[in-house]
This record gives sequence, structure tokens and C-alpha cells, in this order.
Amino acid sequence: MIARLLIATLLCAGAEVAVAAPEQPGWHKVWADEFDGPALDPRKWNLADNCWGGGNEERQCYTPSAANHRVANGLLDIIARQESHEGPAFPPDQRTTPDKARATRIKPFTSARLSTDGKAAWLYGKVQVRAKLPQGQGTWPAIWMLPEGWDYGGWAQSGEIDIMEAVNLGTPCDTCAGQTEDRVLGTIHFGGLPPRNRYIGDETPMPTPLDGFHVYEIEWDATGIVWRVDGVDFARRAPHEWHSLGSDKPGAPFDRPFHLILNLAIGGHLPEGRNSKGVDPTGFPKTMQIDWVRVWQKDATPPTENGQ
Repeated sequence: MIARLLIATLLCAGAEVAVAAPEQPGWHKVWADEFDGPALDPRKWNLADNCWGGGNEERQCYTPSAANHRVANGLLDIIARQESHEGPAFPPDQRTTPDKARATRIKPFTSARLSTDGKAAWLYGKVQVRAKLPQGQGTWPAIWMLPEGWDYGGWAQSGEIDIMEAVNLGTPCDTCAGQTEDRVLGTIHFGGLPPRNRYIGDETPMPTPLDGFHVYEIEWDATGIVWRVDGVDFARRAPHEWHSLGSDKPGAPFDRPFHLILNLAIGGHLPEGRNSKGVDPTGFPKTMQIDWVRVWQKDATPPTENGQ
């Protein structure tokens, strides 16, 4: 079951003040993290530890170090630092031989990647994340989802849902209305194993201010997926637009539970191929801040164990 979030804000003496999200008629909250504690809750989140590069030649090692994430003042900070780091060359699911299990790699940046894999996954509903995104050439913050069970096979047969990606925010952009990069993307990946994988995506200019908090959201059910920023729709996909080479079942692969991922990558094919190209090494550390994550489901779908 997937989910939703809602936000209400007040403007008090010119300052933005977050207030509790009201209950939504027809929906119930099934999972949330308000980041009000003194540290990251290990019952909800896993922290990656690898220098794989995400299959995109990203330049960071993900670490569980407190230098790359912190919870304080009601916020989660994901912090990317410019520092050489050596760590596992592959994520755990790819350490399939003794050589791969021992292999290490050195990267010039560190960051954090959080996942609810094995802890919480949902099929259908609404997911919202209130976040403030970093700027600079080479930055790649993302809020996204991967299949919990990989029931239709490896990537991208079992799908991927990108709720929000942004690259190179605040940098010069000839194709942007204000000549400054301000776009966020919403994308699905599906089809077969590479090179038979496919994707469809849309992008939209962020609301102002670029350096402020905004709510990134999907609403997902058997009829399709809708993407929103601050409650405004900017993309919609329907089942006839996707498929899985791992199944002939209608709706596959987006008819199975998915878990949530929050991360800040540095470099990689997408950001380094856009705007000024490459990675600007100035201005580090870079921080992605998350105020809260909330997941909702329709009342007609009673919650079950682990949200499935």
C-alpha cells in the first residue's frame, strides 16, 4: 500500500511555520516519520554502505556515518561531503562472489542513502515528503521507490518510481524560463533488463523559493500514478503506458508493494550531462533536508501487516 502526505503552512510575520497536516477525509495515515527524535529511527530506516555509484557512475560513497546524516530540530539532514572515502564496491545484493564481497572502491565524495527496504512497503496510496533541496552543478537529490519483492525480476522488470529528482538546481540553464535551473522530474522505469529497460518522465519548474521547503508527492492506484509539487499535479501515467517483460499481468510491474528511498547523489550521468556539465567541487558540504515523510491509504483499503 502506498501513501500520502498533507501539509498546511502559515505565514507568520513573514516566516513560514509548518503546522500539523490535517486528517484527510477518505484517507488514513499508515506510516510516518516526523524526525522529532534525537537520532534516525533504525526501526524505520536502513543506511547504505557502498561505493557502487548506483549504476550511473555517481561519484559518492554512501556511508552510515553521522558525518553524512543527522536528525536535529525536527529535521533529517542528508549531507554530502567532498572527501576521499574507501568502501564496499557493491551493495549487498550484488556481493554474489567472494571477489565481489571483498572488493572496495575509492570515491571523492561521501553522502547518505536511506531506505525502508525490509521495514515498510506499500501498494497504492499517497506518499508525501516535505524537503529542501541542495543547489549546485552535480547535485542529485532524489525521493524514489523500488520494488520490495522484485517479483517480476531484476531492474527494470519489477519497476522503479521516481517521486522527485532534481539535478544542478540553481545553475545556469538556457532552456529554463528564468535562465536558472529550477526543474524537478517525476519518472517511472519499467520493461526488461538492460538494454530493454524503458522509462517515461515529466518535469516541472519548482515553485518559489528555490531554496525553500516544498512537498513532493505521488498518488498511486490501479488506474495510474499522479505526481504533484505543493499539491499541484504536473504528471500523470496510466497502466497502458507501461509494461514488464517479467509478466503479462495487466498493471505489472506497478501492482506490487514498493519501499521508499531518500538520497543525495553527487555526479553521475544525469547531472553531469546537463547544464554546465560535470561536478562543481565548490560549496561543499551540500545538504538535503527532510521535514517529514507521511504515507496515507484510502479508507476502503484496510491496513495490513507491513502496509501490504
